[in-house]
Amino acid sequence: MISLNRVSRKVVQSVINNNGCSNTVRSIGSISLLNKNSNNNISNKITNKPQIRINNNSNRFINNSTRVTSTFSLPESGKTISRLNINKNEQLDVAVYRYYSKSHERIRNVAIIAHVDHGKTSLVDQLLRQSGAIKATEKDERVMDSNALEKERGITIMAKCTSFEYKNHKLNIVDTPGHGDFGGEVERVLSMVDGVVLLVDATEGPMAQTKFVLSKALGQGLKPIVVINKLDRSTARVDEVENEIFDLFATLGASDEQMSYPTLYASGRQGWAIRSRDDEQKDILPLLDTIVDYVECPDVNPEEPFSMLVTNLESDPFVGRIVTGKIYTGKAKVGQPLRVVDMKGNVIEDGGKITKIFCRRAMERIILDEGEAGDIVGIAGFTQATVTNSLIAEGIKEPIKAIPIDPPVLSMHFEANNSPFAGKEGTHCTTLKIKSRLLKEIESNVSLQVITTGETFEVKGRGELQLGILLENMRREGFEVAVSQPKVVFTKDEHGNILEPQEEVTIDVDTEYSGAIIEKLSKRNGDITDMKQSMGKSRLVFLVPSRGLIGLRSEIINDTKGTGVMNHLFHSYVPHKGPMDNKEKGALISMSEGVATAFSLSALEDRGVLFIGPQTQVYSGMIIGENSKLQDLDVNPVKAKQLTNIRTTVKEEGVRLSPPKLLKLEEAIACVKEDELIEITPKSIRLRKRELDATKRQKINRDKKQM
Repeated sequence: MISLNRVSRKVVQSVINNNGCSNTVRSIGSISLLNKNSNNNISNKITNKPQIRINNNSNRFINNSTRVTSTFSLPESGKTISRLNINKNEQLDVAVYRYYSKSHERIRNVAIIAHVDHGKTSLVDQLLRQSGAIKATEKDERVMDSNALEKERGITIMAKCTSFEYKNHKLNIVDTPGHGDFGGEVERVLSMVDGVVLLVDATEGPMAQTKFVLSKALGQGLKPIVVINKLDRSTARVDEVENEIFDLFATLGASDEQMSYPTLYASGRQGWAIRSRDDEQKDILPLLDTIVDYVECPDVNPEEPFSMLVTNLESDPFVGRIVTGKIYTGKAKVGQPLRVVDMKGNVIEDGGKITKIFCRRAMERIILDEGEAGDIVGIAGFTQATVTNSLIAEGIKEPIKAIPIDPPVLSMHFEANNSPFAGKEGTHCTTLKIKSRLLKEIESNVSLQVITTGETFEVKGRGELQLGILLENMRREGFEVAVSQPKVVFTKDEHGNILEPQEEVTIDVDTEYSGAIIEKLSKRNGDITDMKQSMGKSRLVFLVPSRGLIGLRSEIINDTKGTGVMNHLFHSYVPHKGPMDNKEKGALISMSEGVATAFSLSALEDRGVLFIGPQTQVYSGMIIGENSKLQDLDVNPVKAKQLTNIRTTVKEEGVRLSPPKLLKLEEAIACVKEDELIEITPKSIRLRKRELDATKRQKINRDKKQM
């Protein structure tokens, strides 16, 4: 395109067509401005313009030497306007844009929500590539999974926001976790979006986390867009899944407006989405068009003083803490003074000023001059602000209400490592370091709670996986820590009766293993509520006390030869169901300190399953294996073969050992007992007795039996 000033500065009258598509006031002005003496007033940009007559036969323009004054009336906000462009060949091109009277009306804030492994991050990849936000030749998959643990495990742990431009709209897309343990991430980001895309696997259908995230979205009054994903699979059962989704909406009490959701069919990996199954499987753009047309613009007021709800925290080595959230009122400008208040209105920080304003464009952080109402931005300059706090200007008296977070159901006790090997592998080994790290974690992770008791810290969370991720991050940062057996968080009703959390557990297994799974869950006080069979697979749904889930996942994987898949979701608090028929095996405990020998371990293999191999450093009280019987057994793994100078005619046989079972962190959390601790260091994961001295352990056991 060339400047219109080069076309002899004759009159060009913009053509208005209310049935077309879109533009903003700025775009209209930049194209229509011809006269050098015109100022920046909108009326001068679109009146007193020379005229162009259109020859419908040749589609060429004819300049008229007579100046004609024309008037231009803007349509209502949200309606459409089109204009004429002149290219180098003097051809007329009609460009169509949507016109908005306010800048926030072109913003769309959307969260992608779904069950784990239903394709959220892969879909966001395609949205970024096909919108031009990142290069189509970029080879990295799941670019939103920036954390090292996310890439290793193939799951999303932290909710992350990005944005890109599409058809003169700014789309803020939030990628959320799908695992139930990280549901707090989903709950807090729903406060800054105006619509959700509900992703459902065409084979699995709605799962436990699908029900959870959809219930939270419907409770916030958001209108979902349903996308049935993975249609490229041969096992897709689209009609059944559509009926299951509709039934789920009805069960969760969706309004009539929410029930009228649009449905698209897609393959996130192949990069296409269609409105009808008969449409051409071309690209992902139909989904972007649906987001633009169906999701409402942010309900904000740009004229009031500034206010923003903090929903995420980041850290930058140059500007310090960056708080991210949606601007509800006003505008953010660099140097603007703000106050930080909590949910109750208490002032956390006063007198701070905005030093930097950021936003995410694809995978880059862009510096902005100002942040407008309705946009999701990051603000630096406030060292005390945390998640659920509000940033407000003078004139705002009440903080923004944050979405309440579901309570934690599991707790573990953290303490400094005090084993004989303490301080040999880590760099952060003191109680003070551990306390500082845990307090930093709860600033951004709203679903965690930390209670300090002396030199021990009780950490409460949603499940084993969430606490395991925290411990894995800490060991990679150089921490040495000892943690106890996970325990369920009990509560009491108004009559003083003990209540325990109950979870809805969904297990997908081959039909031949369903009997064994039902028997295992019944021993853990589980009640089966639903059972479906299809194509050799069974889906079993149970209501199980949360304490019955500890260690269950690894047992199901072993019992089903790796084919079983378990998902769970917090259901409710129920009266305590009593003890469980769950017998625990004993432990093989080292009675000596030194280096384990192959000669000694070969004699211990018949006693149970070993956790260590030869040449492993051990200490007294360290657990080196699982006993095949119910009692603990003290053994000597460092005993060496006695060497003599006596000759023998018997050929000496080499020692052959079975590979040891090297415990992973999740497996250690699942099998640790009440009188044991998990010793976690950057290089090792060990099980040990809380009391290392064997004589004192025997005395403690005698006292328990006498009580």
